Amino acid sequence: MKKFNLIIGVLAIAVASCGNNVPAIAPVLTTEPVKHDSDDPAIWINKADPSKSLVIGTDKDADGALYVYDLEGRIFPEKVVRDLKRPNNVDVGYNLSVGNDTVDFAVTGERLNSMLRVFSVPNMKPIDNGGFPMFEGETAPEHRDLMGISLYQRPSDNKTFVIMGRKNGPTEGYLWQYLLEADSTGALQATLVRKFGKFSGTKEIESIAVDHELGFIYYSDENVGTRKYYADPEKGNEELALFGTEGFRDDNEGISIYDTGNGTGFILISDQQANMFRIFPREGTNGNPHQHDELGAVKVSTNESDGSEITSIPLNDTFRKGLFVAMSDDKTFQYYRPEDILDSLLKK
Repeated sequence: MKKFNLIIGVLAIAVASCGNNVPAIAPVLTTEPVKHDSDDPAIWINKADPSKSLVIGTDKDADGALYVYDLEGRIFPEKVVRDLKRPNNVDVGYNLSVGNDTVDFAVTGERLNSMLRVFSVPNMKPIDNGGFPMFEGETAPEHRDLMGISLYQRPSDNKTFVIMGRKNGPTEGYLWQYLLEADSTGALQATLVRKFGKFSGTKEIESIAVDHELGFIYYSDENVGTRKYYADPEKGNEELALFGTEGFRDDNEGISIYDTGNGTGFILISDQQANMFRIFPREGTNGNPHQHDELGAVKVSTNESDGSEITSIPLNDTFRKGLFVAMSDDKTFQYYRPEDILDSLLKK
């Protein structure tokens, strides 16, 4: 722990000089493009053979889709899920019981019809009988206009929860959390378990990320900062932190959590209009797990990055320390080595 804290201190000093003249870090590769508008990626780890892991990305359009890529950025045409009504964000989970099977799965929200969709991974087949309506009872259309989505799988019992956001909503209870589980017949059901989360009313909330191990939800209240709550609905609705409130050019967007072990690591948040990612300590600062002081920022080649995802799991010879995927506004997703993003802070 002392060694890691020393590194954090070096990072804080080293990145203080990060300015406009610092060159942008280039990705290892760029994926084949989607048809309309790339928005958010998720990484599925093939536990039997990590080199065969997949990246799933949304094509945000009324004629939308989930695109599926290999680790070289190539599309699997047979796995692409089409005819989705503007899917914004996507997330993946593991070992969900459905009938007599246990499956890995992906979730996304169809924004134009307010439906949660669930697909098995890696074959990308629907397992939701057409989907589940979200934010039922809300009368304003923009209060059912789905945007952010994330999963929380509680380590104590492996129960699976979906956290869903929308284009607009109240200043309290902006996010709704659903329990996703099979009923007695084996069919999936989505049951509302809580409404929580503050909203500034300034813009919108799209990016949501969950730290499964530490049990926290983070979400970007755009133009304001990143809010932090307990992921377990049984622990209450207290806001634990609001950080990243300064330094962003405009929107704070995609959130990714990089695990360096023993509860430590980094939270990367997209400074969208600056084409940068600002980096915060996962474990907190000065002995306070909810004090997330900025460590610095890194420029990347992605343009107007909205959604992003990261893993520290070794995948192949190219991505030995994991993979960082960021959406770019040219209809693609860009693949980076996490060490290129994080080690660059030490070199400045």
